[in-house]
Parts: sequence; C-alpha cells; structure tokens
Amino acid sequence: MRYTGALLTLALGAFAMGAQAQAPSDPQIVGIVVAANQIDINAGKLALEKTHNPQVKQFAQQMVDDHTAVNKSVAQLGAKLHVTPADSPTEDALKKAAAASQAHLKTLSGAEFDRAYIDHEVAYHKQVIDAVKTTLIPNAQNAELKSALEGAAPMFQGHLEHAEHMQSTVGN
Repeated sequence: MRYTGALLTLALGAFAMGAQAQAPSDPQIVGIVVAANQIDINAGKLALEKTHNPQVKQFAQQMVDDHTAVNKSVAQLGAKLHVTPADSPTEDALKKAAAASQAHLKTLSGAEFDRAYIDHEVAYHKQVIDAVKTTLIPNAQNAELKSALEGAAPMFQGHLEHAEHMQSTVGN
C-alpha cells in the first residue's frame, strides 16, 4: 500500500478502535459524520486544485458535491432532532489523520498526486464504511439518525467502487 493509504489506514484503524472502546452518543455520532464528510470535501477540493486529469477532477467534484449534500442533510436532521454535533476523541483522531494525509498530498503533483489521492479515497471509504456499519449504526439511539446512516451506506459503497475502478487506470 502506498504511503498515504497506509497512513490513513493506520489512523482510521485507531479511529474505529477508539469508537468501539467507548460507544459514541448520538451528538458525537453526528459530529463524527460531519467531520468525516468534511474531510472528504477538503480532499476533493485539494484534488480539484492540483489535478490535471479529467477523471480525477470529475471524481473529486463528485466527492465535494455528494459529501456536501450529506452534511447539509445531517445538519437538517440534527436541527429537527435538536441534536447538536458534539466533539469526541474519535472526531479528533479523524481530524488529525486527515491533516497528516492532506499535508502529504500537498507535497505531490502530477500522476503521483492522482495515484495517492485515489489510494486515499479507497482507504478512506473502506474505513468509513466499516466504522458506519460496526460502530455508528449500532450505537445510534435515535431511529431517524440510524436510518439516515443506513441510507447513506449505498452512496459510500458507490464511491468506494468508483475509486477502486480508478485505481487501475489513474496515473498509470
């Protein structure tokens, strides 16, 4: 696995283990979801700035658009349920891992950047899908929040499959 993917996998593994050690509350789950989406929005924006590859540019724009829409939905649901996103060790771990990954991606350019960005997206979506299935959904107390998490799963899976397909073509 390339550097960015390995770094992200280690950090997100710690994120998942931390989330399982202490079950997150609904406000913490909302905070984690918002942070996770914002991380992918930021990665997509960086890719839009750095890539010259039309496939990568299109994928990055999709990440920005889709994850922005999810965050908007989460904000609306949070307001409806009177749930304010709360900080958690899990959210902090996610943000630290993302900062390290972003810093590394910023040092790259051209095909090397494109490969690392797509590797990042594959690793990130795998870990997020796992965390949603094994930690966030099982610990969500509110039925609407649980349903929203379950409803977002196919989109995340679609992103993963798209990124995995791109791994075989981008930057080669």
